[in-house]
Parts: sequence; C-alpha cells; structure tokens
Amino acid sequence: MRSPFSGMDPYIEACHLWEDFHTNLISEIQRSLSEVLPDRYVVRAGERSYVALSLDDDGEERQFLPDVAVASSGSSARRSRKFKGPGRAPAVRSDAAPVVMRALIKTEYREAFLEIRQVDPKHRLVTGIEVLSPSNKCPHTKGWRFYYRKRLAFLQGYAHLVEIDLLRGGRRMPMASPWPDSPYYLLVCRKKQARRCAVYPAYWAAPLPAIPIPLAPPDPDISLDLQPLVDAIYARSRYGRDIDYRQPLDPPLSADEQAWLDERLRKQQS
Repeated sequence: MRSPFSGMDPYIEACHLWEDFHTNLISEIQRSLSEVLPDRYVVRAGERSYVALSLDDDGEERQFLPDVAVASSGSSARRSRKFKGPGRAPAVRSDAAPVVMRALIKTEYREAFLEIRQVDPKHRLVTGIEVLSPSNKCPHTKGWRFYYRKRLAFLQGYAHLVEIDLLRGGRRMPMASPWPDSPYYLLVCRKKQARRCAVYPAYWAAPLPAIPIPLAPPDPDISLDLQPLVDAIYARSRYGRDIDYRQPLDPPLSADEQAWLDERLRKQQS
C-alpha cells in the first residue's frame, strides 16, 4: 500500500511512527549521498545523546537540585547537621488519606545526524545535515538547547547546514524572518552566506522538493531528492498497516484538505 499523500505523510508523526521513520530516513539519506559524492568526501552518521527527567504522563522536563546534604561541604554541612526541628513530634492522624505524588522518570534521548567531511585535510567538516526530532522543537528543553547551540555555530559560518523539518508539531527554531506558511520546510544555509538561508516550503499534497547539498569550493552542489526516499521507507516499513486514516489529525486538516484526503483514499480502495 502506498501513502495517500503525495508529499510527507502527517500520519507517520501522528501514529507514533516517527522514531522508526527518522532512523530510516537518516540511513536513506546517507546511502543516497554516498552514491553520488566525489571520492574526496565521506558522509558519516553522528549522534547526540542526553538524559532528561520528565513527568511520567506529559513528558515535560523538570529541573531539580541535588540533596543539600550531598552538595554541601565543610562547615556548612556541619551546620546543617546541628539543626534540630521542633521539640515536639508532629501529631499523627490514624485516618489520614494517602498523598498522591507524581514520579520523575529518566529518559535517554538519541538524535542522529549526518556530516559530510572532506577526507583531506583531516576529515574537515563541510556540511551538517539535520532531520529535526520532536525534542528539537520543544523550546528550552535539553534537546532544544543542545541543537540550538549547534545551529547557531552553523548559522555563523562554521560549515554548511541542511535542516529538514518534516514535523507538524512543536515550535520552529527562531529566525529573524517569518517562516513560510507550510507544514514542513527544508533549509539550506551556505557557509559563505551565513545568516541568509534558502528555505523550501514543503507540503503533504505535493512531492517534497529536491534540495541542493553544498560542498567545498570549487565542487558543485549535489542534489538530494527526498520524496523517493520517503516513499521507499513507507512501503518497506509497511506503515499502512499501522495507520488508520479515518482518525482525525491534531491539529486537524481543514475541510478542503479532509475532502481531498477522503477522495484519495476512495480512489486507492476502488
């Protein structure tokens, strides 16, 4: 079964298939680029990993301080041990109801990315390629802060940057100019033109645009066509078996968009 969407299928994100899709897309991009890169370049996968504490039901991160007795030392720790509470023990009620408390859980995040490096000299970084994860679009979390700092270095001319956002949810990274009114985007920032980015709007009703991948001068760009990669992942991973297209999206499609989808599904089933 093929996806009814010509571009990015938003149900991959909505049906909790994003982690699998992200892993596959990184691998497909790496394979595709490796086939056309000149011999003096290599494309390598990297990974950011970090641990965050969050509430068990909403995933919101919480900051916490270590125990005072553990963090203190010297005279301050001795003073804390000398402190005594009230002289009388607090009264205990035998009929007291239990207190409901929410636990913090530790979650480890791994975010894969790609780097194109020039073999000589010394595997110099030429282009960074990022496929954004949900954690990169949740402001002021660890995932957001780590990527934000890395992104700033690229936008200041550290190397070329290719940023691929195929997520409807979350908040986009801050820019001086307004983002295009599209559910997705593909961004290319060239080292020599740092702070000026070419942004390609992307949609689910039209194939994703092919984008240039800049290399070191004087080498010309190579082209990355994402749509065949997305389609191949969808078919190979059999996402159609896990997706119920009758379920509404959040945020929902407009009436015209929903009518378009219903017609596409009807034609697929006929």
